[in-house]
Amino acid sequence: MLYRVAESSEYLVITGIFIGDIKLAKKAWIIPCFQSYSRVDVSPVNYTFNVQAMSAEKLPFVLPAVFTIGPRVDDEESLLKYAKLISPHDKHSNHVNELVQGIIEGETRVLAASMTMEEIFKGTKDFKYEVFEKVQVELNQFGLYIYNANVKQLVDVPGHEYFSYLGQKTQMEAANQAKVDVAEAKMKGEIGAKMREGQTLQNAAKIDAETRIISTERQGEGKKGEIRVKTEVKVYENQREAEIAEANADLAKKQAGWDKEAQVAAVEAAKAVALRDAELQREVERMNALTMTEKLKADLLSKASVQYETKVQEANWELYRKQKQAEAILYEKEKEAAAQKAVADATFYSRQRVADVELYAKQKEAEGLMAVSQAQGVFLRTLLDASGGNYAALRDYMMINGGMFQEIAKINGEAVRGLQPKISIWTNGAGGEASMDGSGGSNAMKEVAGVYRMLPPLFKTVQEQTGMVPPPWMGTLSDSKEHTTN
Repeated sequence: MLYRVAESSEYLVITGIFIGDIKLAKKAWIIPCFQSYSRVDVSPVNYTFNVQAMSAEKLPFVLPAVFTIGPRVDDEESLLKYAKLISPHDKHSNHVNELVQGIIEGETRVLAASMTMEEIFKGTKDFKYEVFEKVQVELNQFGLYIYNANVKQLVDVPGHEYFSYLGQKTQMEAANQAKVDVAEAKMKGEIGAKMREGQTLQNAAKIDAETRIISTERQGEGKKGEIRVKTEVKVYENQREAEIAEANADLAKKQAGWDKEAQVAAVEAAKAVALRDAELQREVERMNALTMTEKLKADLLSKASVQYETKVQEANWELYRKQKQAEAILYEKEKEAAAQKAVADATFYSRQRVADVELYAKQKEAEGLMAVSQAQGVFLRTLLDASGGNYAALRDYMMINGGMFQEIAKINGEAVRGLQPKISIWTNGAGGEASMDGSGGSNAMKEVAGVYRMLPPLFKTVQEQTGMVPPPWMGTLSDSKEHTTN
């Protein structure tokens, strides 16, 4: 018996006798040769991905994310799934990494395809929560659990600068609004300063005018008293009435001059106030014009930015549409190639089956011929033993039994009939006569006579078969009897 203890972040996975499926334990006794065990590390692992997805407007983006994933240690069923499905592989291996990445990318893309870019950008927290929930559902079947996840800021895919343009747009709008705010604050400051200066000047002019009037009145009163005293002295000394009249005339003249100076000062103050008011109004109008100019510039710039973004999005959409068309055509071509390949495989399989059947038939035919040959060999060996080893007798028997002679005669007859020969049969009759005569000399002459009698039929046969006629001189020979008579 072996006693094994797992580390704090490990479990022992035991299989073998007395265990139905697998057993998880921190420490256990192991029966050698009948049980086996392995150590499973349940510590979580960080997986870093750059998930490429596409929003509902067909705008691609990259979602950098870091997931901390490991087996769910508080659930025995999840640990059993992890021990069966994932523990045979290294948790840092490409197999586990591709498995987790495939689940995360698939769920992220499906969720992003149902949301607009604005919804994803503004609701990053909700988007992150939805991704975690959907990914966790898929990871449950492998006994894995997301301990932590960190989704970084959305970034643009190279060639698609949506967030860059959006940031530039926001910066331009903020800069334009700041310019407008600065211009308005500056305008209010300058107008307020000018208003304060005007009020200060107006109050100063008003106080100066009132001071002058009071001073003039007081000086007049003093002079009146002085003139009154002098007039009384002079009245008493020199014709008091004439001096009083002269003093009154002088006083009237001086009073008119003082009134004139006061009226001129009042008019100048009023004109100065009106002139300052006109200058301030002109400054206000100028600042209003500048403000309107900046506002129009900001509006035109915003419209140009929107039009530019619209054109960019239309171009991206057209490119995406063409890419999808190309992908559809490629998919159709691939399907056609797969169908052709399947047809070719089926044809090849059918031909292979036909060839296998023919080969099997040939093999069986060869086996039959071999069996027939073996049987014939046994038959021939038996006949040869029965004929006492006489090969000639065996051959004749086989030819007679096989109808060889009849077949030879038939073949020769067919060959001669096809040639259509002309057969001439003749005899010289020498044999019968020779047997009747006993002398040798007469026999020799009979042989010569027989040959001579054989020549006409022979020439006739040659003429019939070859078309050649005998020489003319052979027909001119006279009969022996006629020559004797003559």
